[in-house]
Amino acid sequence: MLDLFPSREAGPFGRRQKRERGAKIPVSVVTGFLGAGKTTLLRRFLGSPQGAGTAVIVNEFGAVGIDDALVRGSADETVLLGNGCVCCVTRSDLQLALRRLVFDREHGSVPPFARVVIETSGLADPGPILQTFSTDRALGGEFHVDAVLAVIDAVNGEANLAAAEARKQIILADRIVISKTDLADAAVVETLQARLRQLNPRAAIDVAIAGALDPERIVVPASTERSGFVAEAEHSDGIASFVIEVAEPMAWPTFARAMETLTALRGADLLRVKGLLNVAGCRGPVVVQYVQHLAHPPVELETWPDANRNSRIVFITRGIAERQVRDLFAAVAALATA
Repeated sequence: MLDLFPSREAGPFGRRQKRERGAKIPVSVVTGFLGAGKTTLLRRFLGSPQGAGTAVIVNEFGAVGIDDALVRGSADETVLLGNGCVCCVTRSDLQLALRRLVFDREHGSVPPFARVVIETSGLADPGPILQTFSTDRALGGEFHVDAVLAVIDAVNGEANLAAAEARKQIILADRIVISKTDLADAAVVETLQARLRQLNPRAAIDVAIAGALDPERIVVPASTERSGFVAEAEHSDGIASFVIEVAEPMAWPTFARAMETLTALRGADLLRVKGLLNVAGCRGPVVVQYVQHLAHPPVELETWPDANRNSRIVFITRGIAERQVRDLFAAVAALATA
């Protein structure tokens, strides 16, 4: 049979990669409502062997930076973004900060760093931060978001979830960290965990005491989580999450056309889409990611993470029902084969 690709390492989407991020600089986004304990968690991480070689970008809502001063002594490079929220008014500052880090590293102005951690303000929406890495092609070529962590305070967490910002941080997270559990009753922590699972059943939930957390939970890519494709949930604010799983190999043009239609009609309501696809003609799984109207370039991995070869796509949407998405995919597939 004719091999359409130039080598065994190449595929329809370019060179197959061992990991989704390839050789890009991994990025962890640490979010959480005001006073959740993000800075304490970050300081403990930076003091660990796994935290070596980390550049940190700290966003604070105010003219005087405090958090960056707390972490500056531990990080190889710290950049403060102040006077606003990194998800909106200073998003361009985030892009400039990331570009400056790469430039300074290449010119020896800062020590070499192997990863970046972005600590957002307590009022930040993670969605536009994720968009930054797909809208800016240069940054998308240099960086890759490995995980979004949401930190929540065990003492005030239930009350904080009354705020839309706090709920969205939890819903869009790959991992959730409950902090200050040593200051709360066990029953309160258990109730909070149940509420978090209701909001985001996909994410693993970790517990940190005085900021102590396995450093691997911050640096290991979230795509390795087995909990990534497990359940459905209905949220307040019209936000829902669901999983579409398909056993048969998928034709890439059919999937791509369906997603193009969905993003054209309802892109603003596609808060986050991420999946592993069994694409016909590909040896490994294809990782796909969408944030609202924006699509990350698909990446084919060398191997599947487990024995399950089904395509699995997690949707986090606002006002879009699972049945509507399934019907759209079925209609496009039917037209493509007619």
